[in-house]
Amino acid sequence: MAMLPVVLHWFFIEWYSGKKSSSALFQHITALFECSVAAIVTLLVSDPVGSLCIRSCKVVMLSDWYTMLYNPSPDYITTIHCTHEAVYPLYTIVFIYYAFCLVLMMLLRPLLVKKIACGLGKSDRFKSIYAALYFFPILTVLQAVGGGLLYYAFPYIILVLSLVTLAVYMSASEVESFKDLLLRKKRLVVLFSHWLLHAYGIISISKLDKLEEDLPLLALVPTPALFYLMTAKYTEPSRILSEGANGH
Repeated sequence: MAMLPVVLHWFFIEWYSGKKSSSALFQHITALFECSVAAIVTLLVSDPVGSLCIRSCKVVMLSDWYTMLYNPSPDYITTIHCTHEAVYPLYTIVFIYYAFCLVLMMLLRPLLVKKIACGLGKSDRFKSIYAALYFFPILTVLQAVGGGLLYYAFPYIILVLSLVTLAVYMSASEVESFKDLLLRKKRLVVLFSHWLLHAYGIISISKLDKLEEDLPLLALVPTPALFYLMTAKYTEPSRILSEGANGH
């Protein structure tokens, strides 16, 4: 949940930056900076205050995330709202983090975009910021409703989504060979970002309990990109995109 704002920021910056815009890389760095600072500040204000460590309650079962559903009703009429966060602070710390992300974005990004996004029209410059104003409430609701489910399923969700988004990006960018990949630095940034997500998903699943057995799994990180580049000549993404644009 902490990485999702970064990934979504990068996605919408890339989506709205335009092919001729040189500001995308600076916006990517700024988005990473905003979320990193927000994460550090969130840890500092959490218990114990002023430390990057957090004091957390252990998660035992899925119902620990939804204690509000277990408020007692002694007479089956009046509900006593007395339950607390059993997984403290894993549930509420995400909301605090999103609040800091939003504040930092509104303080830093508009100034940066106004200064360096010269390759875009006035109406397009701030679209990535407007997108964030939509996805932050969506992420908040997602955490509020599905926090417990995400806690157990997030490694698999990260792997699947990172694979899908990498394939979509490379096909939309008409990357069909290693030469196409090296033509623009932006493509390498996107590729390395997805590799980090792949690695994080693999580590989350294996937990590196047996380091000597699990560490070699990280060698699989470049495999999806290599498989795509090796098979792109058979699928011809550029032809599929051109036919889709023509309505065939």
